[in-house]
Amino acid sequence: MISVDTNIVVRLLAMDDMDQFHRSSEIFSTQEVFIPDTVILETEWVLRFAYGFEPGQINDAFRKLFGLANVYLRDATEVALAIEWYEDGFDFADALHHAKSQQCQKMLTFDRRFVNRSKQITTCPVRVPDS
Repeated sequence: MISVDTNIVVRLLAMDDMDQFHRSSEIFSTQEVFIPDTVILETEWVLRFAYGFEPGQINDAFRKLFGLANVYLRDATEVALAIEWYEDGFDFADALHHAKSQQCQKMLTFDRRFVNRSKQITTCPVRVPDS
């Protein structure tokens, strides 16, 4: 199995450099590929800010990519949960952080929007720390 960096995934999804797209496509066509959580997080950011992808486009691309039989994630269930919450309007980074914190008693943040959005989705409450 090999691991890939963000630029390999972005080239595959954005198809902005045809040479690198073909080389990335070859990797995903012939290898067992591990995508680290940090690469997923950075890929979403790059696609959104550098390429102008909309959240729905990113979710569609992630679902297709992560659904490949030869693609492995550290915890596909957590990533799927983050994608679901992102689809529901969460910031992707917040969704991924929170999905990976479900075993905790609570998650602390100063982001009140994150606190409010999380109230109806999880058993791990998101709270502002006491002053």
